[in-house]
Formats: sequence, structure tokens, C-alpha cells
Amino acid sequence: MNRLRLWLMVLCGAAAAFPVRAQYGFPSFADLAEKLIPTVVNISTIQQPDQINIPAEGSNGGGEYYDPLEGRVALGSGFIISEDGYIITNYHVIENAEVVNVVLFDNTEVEADIIGGDEKTDIALIKIEPPFELDKVTFGDSDAIRVGDWVLAIGNPFGLGGSVTAGIVSAKSRDIAAGPYDNFIQTDAAINQGSSGGPMFNTKGEVIGINSALFSTSGNNMGIGFAIPINIVEWIVKQLEQSGEVKRGWIGIRVQPNSKNLARSLNLKDSQGIIVSGISENGPAAKAGLQAGDVIISLGQTEINSCKDFSRLIAEMPAGSEAQLVIWRNQEIEPITVKVENMPKSPKAAPREQVKPDSDGGKILKESGMILKEITPEIVKNMNLSPTTMGLLVEGVEFGSDADRQGIKRGDIILKMDLKDCVTLSAALGHIQDAQTEKRPLHLMIQNAEQDEINVLQLKLRP
Repeated sequence: MNRLRLWLMVLCGAAAAFPVRAQYGFPSFADLAEKLIPTVVNISTIQQPDQINIPAEGSNGGGEYYDPLEGRVALGSGFIISEDGYIITNYHVIENAEVVNVVLFDNTEVEADIIGGDEKTDIALIKIEPPFELDKVTFGDSDAIRVGDWVLAIGNPFGLGGSVTAGIVSAKSRDIAAGPYDNFIQTDAAINQGSSGGPMFNTKGEVIGINSALFSTSGNNMGIGFAIPINIVEWIVKQLEQSGEVKRGWIGIRVQPNSKNLARSLNLKDSQGIIVSGISENGPAAKAGLQAGDVIISLGQTEINSCKDFSRLIAEMPAGSEAQLVIWRNQEIEPITVKVENMPKSPKAAPREQVKPDSDGGKILKESGMILKEITPEIVKNMNLSPTTMGLLVEGVEFGSDADRQGIKRGDIILKMDLKDCVTLSAALGHIQDAQTEKRPLHLMIQNAEQDEINVLQLKLRP
């Protein structure tokens, strides 16, 4: 009996530790929803057949159907951000649209003008002439949300009109390979086709995101939806309102994460910094002297450990400003200043064709199983290399050698040997002979032929 009484006391104590709300069910969002619904609009667009570019099923939260008289009719959502009729939605909702119709909460239908759109972040701005005084949303702080917070999503699923769903923040900073600046909020609030462009609210009634995509095998909600953080949206929308387009900062490099092997070889902490894997010819970074193989440790006062974060920070810098970088090169920290330019329409970081280097003048390094060649101005031009490229070109690899087994191929560039620069064959031979004398492998840092990745390896030499 005493044991039973003890268990009852423990259970009662455990129940009392939970909040009262948890005992009596979920909170009601009725008052909040009633206030917010007038700020959300339904959007339909008409796109002619010759412009149709239908996305993969379930790739975003847009809905669509085909009208044989009008063409494709796409359905989506949006929300009012100003009393004079500016509305935010997703770019994929209005992409290639000839006509954009907006239906307000009271079923008033008006035609909208497209102010501008940004495909990279899937954000668009449209405008209507207000038929009456409009309610508008209030922006919140998407950085302040926490995993587990309640959120509301309002949209136009399947063209049904204003629908409210609730859920929680399931995760933050999700990269779903939708674009170069992915930083999604993940939620289990239902986001279905037609919900794209609608707002995600916190429990204060503030917009913290744009419902944008859903993860699904059927195209319908499976409890995994994604929203673009509003803190990213504000910067984009200001530019769209001013000029109809988004201008981004650009310094002309490609970067890759710092792996454990690379970090260990460079005497850095795991994942510290990011690796410069390619340089655009005549770009700002090339002019400043940045090189493939450099490790970017910080930008200004911000430590850099993420390629996405670095790309976003550079993109948000205006043309003419200076990016103050701290890099790790040759076992030393160096400051370097790069002048930011406007990103070209289609930036290319050192593209190259199939490598066919001239074999004359190359010297076979029998000890390594590689044929290496010094990089001349002619090779830089023919192979479209960055003028700042420093290293030796792999002109050939002997079949069955350790270089062959480790995947080294023609067109790769040896950036460093034993953590030291090597730009001449004589220097390379010196490093090889030192390794042979000490009876150890040769440490190589290699940029691949496509100039988009850097690797390190230990090459076994012949005795």
C-alpha cells in the first residue's frame, strides 16, 4: 500500500510540472487568424503555352491547371506589405506570366503589375491599385525564432481561398538545393500546392517567412514544408521596389567547405574557414591576388565556416565596397582586400574546355608517375585559367602508378607540394627528392580539371 501511495505521489508531481495549457489541449489561434486573413491574397496567373516551363512535381508549393483557351493558369498566394498595394509572393508563382490577378479576402478581384522578381531567392514583388483601404502585415525577426515555436501558415491551397494551418518550427537554416542562398525554415504546418507565396506568422502575428516549397513524393503535404526567412526577403524587396531587379556583390571566386583532410593538411581546425577552389579570370579576387587553395578565415569581423553564409554576405555588399578578408596561405595568416563589383548576369568562375595541353617541353617525373608542365601565359590563355593560377599542370599520368590509383588526371593542377608552392619543375623535383630521402609520401594539394574542387592526398613515390 505504501509503495502504491509513493507511485501516485510521483505521478501527481510529474503532472503538476507540465504547463496548464498542455493539460487542456492546444491553444486556439482563432483571434489571430481573424486578424491576419485580410492581409493575405490569392494569386492566379495566365501563361501562354509557348512559355510554359512546368516544374517538377512537388518541387514547390505552386498549383496549376491548363485552360485550352487561356493557357496555363498558375495558382499561388501573397501578402500585402503596404497600404498602397505592394504584395510579396514567390517568383515561381508569377514567372513568365502575361496576366496576374489578385483576389482579396472579400473576393474583390484586381489585376496586378509585376514590379520585379529574383529567381535566385524565389521572391517577387507585385502591385495593385487598392480598391479600398488595405490591411498590411507586420514584419518580425526570423532570426529570433526557435525550433519548437508555434507558427501559422495562410495561403490558397488548390485554389480554395484563404486557409489557415498551424504547426511548429521543425528546423532552421535548411539547404534543400533550391538555390545558391538556401536558408529555409522547416515546418510541419501544412503547405500544399497553391500555398506558395503565402506568409508564415509567429504567435505575435508577425511575418517571419514566405511559404515556398514542400517535400513530397506526391505533390501534396507530407508534414515537411519550407519557408524563406523574412530577414532575407526585406533586403530583396527593397531593391525590387527601387529598381525592379536585385544587384548583388561579387568578387569572382568559387569556394568549397574545408574538409577534415584538408584542415589537417593545412594545420587548421576541422571545418575552420572555406577553401577557394576557383578564381574568375580578371575578376576582383584575381586582381587582388587571391589564389586557388587559399583558406578564407574571416570576412570583416565575421568568422567564416559556411560557403552559403559567405556567398550571402558578399552578395549583400554593394558594388564599390571592400571585402576585408583574412586568409590562410603557406601556414601563415594574411589580410587581403578585394573590391566588390556587381555580379554579372551569368558569372563564370574560370570555365574551361577539355584539356589538351601541348606535350613539348614537358618533363616526365618518373618517381611520381606524373608528367608535369610549367604553366605559361599560353597555357593560361588556351585553358582559360585564372591569371593568378600558381602551380604545375598535370599533362599525363602513368597507368598503374599511385597517381593513377588516386585519381589524378590530365588537366589537374598541382598547387602545392609538402605545403609549399611549386611553380617550376626543378622545385617539384626538389620536393620529390626530399620525400624520397626521408622515405615518406609526398603531400599534394590538387585542383581538379574543372577548377571547382580542391583535394589533398599522400602520393607514394617510387624508391
